[in-house]
Amino acid sequence: MKVLIAEDDITSRTILEAILTRWGYEVMVTTDGESALAAMQQTDAPQLALLDWMMPGMDGPAVCQELRKLKRWNPVYLILLTSKSDRKDIIQGLEAGADDFISKPYNNDELHARLLVGKRIITLQNELQEREKLQGVLEMAGAICHEINQPLQALSGYSELLLMDFDENDPAFATLKKIKSQVDQVGQLTRKIMNITRYQSKPYLSNGKIIDIERASQ
Repeated sequence: MKVLIAEDDITSRTILEAILTRWGYEVMVTTDGESALAAMQQTDAPQLALLDWMMPGMDGPAVCQELRKLKRWNPVYLILLTSKSDRKDIIQGLEAGADDFISKPYNNDELHARLLVGKRIITLQNELQEREKLQGVLEMAGAICHEINQPLQALSGYSELLLMDFDENDPAFATLKKIKSQVDQVGQLTRKIMNITRYQSKPYLSNGKIIDIERASQ
């Protein structure tokens, strides 16, 4: 997972970057609040950020506040690094939009644990967002199928009537029967899609997945 570090002190910044890299994180480094805010608005911005409270210009809480105003498509988890320990300061940081804080000087084990909490929450939020997106797609597909069903029923019915007017040995009979069979097959598929109540997938190609319509519609 990609993590942003916003820290103006070069020693603290270098140590944090080395530690997080050793733990397997992809690290993006900034030295002030304005740069951190800009970095968090990029297309491939990190979803997890460590923000120093005291920075020149825009401080950590101000960055949190501005990020919470943005309409981001993906969630972010913001951790403030601070030497402040007064309860009022902590409340101020949380009210500004921070999800957590770590007091300086911090313990590496505590830092690691809090990053794991943030990573876990981001993962859960991403999964929930993806499920909601898929659910919206399925609901839209169901509505479209509902609209398609009526003309499909008309096609199937008229095909049935036409078949009654043709002799079975007539070449047109076989063609018309095939058309009706295909129309009925599409109708069965639309009804299955309309019956989908939960998302279920199956393997597709080498490493992809597609909706398993049979299982999901049962």
